[in-house]
Amino acid sequence: MSRTGKQPVAPVSGVTVTINGRTVSAKGPKGELSIALMDAINVEQTEAGLVVSPANDTRFAKAAWGTTRALIQNMVTGVSAGFERRLNIQGVGYRAALQGKDIKLSLGFSHEVIYEAPQGITLAVPVPTEIVITGIDKQAVGQVAANIRAWRKPEPYKGKGVRYAGEFVFRKEGKKK
Repeated sequence: MSRTGKQPVAPVSGVTVTINGRTVSAKGPKGELSIALMDAINVEQTEAGLVVSPANDTRFAKAAWGTTRALIQNMVTGVSAGFERRLNIQGVGYRAALQGKDIKLSLGFSHEVIYEAPQGITLAVPVPTEIVITGIDKQAVGQVAANIRAWRKPEPYKGKGVRYAGEFVFRKEGKKK
């Protein structure tokens, strides 16, 4: 039994969730998202909220049960409150600047990296060493953060690079004479 899957997706004020065949859609103040359901999963709307259950007793249905419930919960949370991911930039001369909707990164290369924001994602640079990524789709926000971080991951000797806010980077000791 899935502990996550057993919990109903609680209704949120201002968000309407509709089930249309094998599609679940959520519409809220921040926007609209939808997800296509697998054949192994059933979703019902009750007074407690959306109840997700496996359609049969197969191993795949049990594995997809909790995942589908979490995806629906993230969809409801996204259209009501949204998601945010923060990145910190460390290193001498490493900085970010907003260029329209895109972001211009100086990360120690011979050229500046320009990252174009995908649809539905908002990039902000409150300080030249901090990037704030916001959007309603949790997966898209996390993927944009991972793509930006991939340009210059934090290295273990000086700690230079792009890191998630609050990320711990294990530091190594350099060579000794």
